[in-house]
Order: sequence, then structure tokens, then C-alpha cells
Amino acid sequence: MGLILVLPLLAFTACAGLSGSRDSYFVCSYDTVWDATLDTVKGYSITSQDKNSGTIETAWIEMEGKKRPYGLFRREGFGNLERARLTVSVKKMDDVTSFSVLEIRQRWHAQGGATSGATRWWPVEPSKEVMDEMTEKLNVRLKEKGCEVSS
Repeated sequence: MGLILVLPLLAFTACAGLSGSRDSYFVCSYDTVWDATLDTVKGYSITSQDKNSGTIETAWIEMEGKKRPYGLFRREGFGNLERARLTVSVKKMDDVTSFSVLEIRQRWHAQGGATSGATRWWPVEPSKEVMDEMTEKLNVRLKEKGCEVSS
């Protein structure tokens, strides 16, 4: 009985894999979009890439994040350390090739107070600017190759 309840949850989780991603569609060959995508992410450390499945993942990059005070008194007790990585997907569709980029961003801090022992990486909203920048760079590269953006 427990297995029957878990299977729909697994299917839902798999389908939501790139939920919140920035998506674009190009009238262009899969190989051209794949090559342009690799060129676009070359400034990142790539941890995995698989042309057959159309996925690229980058390593975590740690950075100083936005100040996010917490609590009633808007305290700053845990610093601003954030980390982010990108997951990119390129898929061949009927007459277009799709490109999706998702930034996964986390913040190091305590959830539930400093004494709860819950200091760890917690998810935060991805940077819209990072995903927009990645999409725009790819758009420029593909336009140079004669590809068109499809809506």
C-alpha cells in the first residue's frame, strides 16, 4: 500500500524538475543549440553534461548574497553567504529546439533560531538576473548563427 502512495509523488517530483526555469524556443537544429549552450556556460565549472539527454549542470559557486535580515528586530546574525548552480536543459521538439535554464540558489543560515542547531544551506529564490543573462547570451549567439527565436 505504501508503494502505491509513493509512486505518484515520485512522478510529480520528476515532472517538476525544472519548475521555475527560464524557457526559450529556437527554430534551429539541436546540435547548433547544444554547441551554443556549451559556449554560453563555458565560464562556469561544469560537473556533468550529457548531449543525449540534453542536460548540463554546473558546480556550486559561493558568493556574498543580499542582506536578508530576519526576525522581529530584523537581525543580521548569520552573514550573507549564498551559493548557486545552474541546471540547463536542451530538448528537440517537433520543429524547434527548447532551452531551459534554472538557477538553484541557497543561503547559509539558521532556520528556527540560532539554538535550534538548524544552521545549514536553505533554499532561496533564484536570481532572475542570472537566468535572464544566460538566456540573452544564448539568444545573441544563436542569432549570429542564423537561428530565430520562436514564441
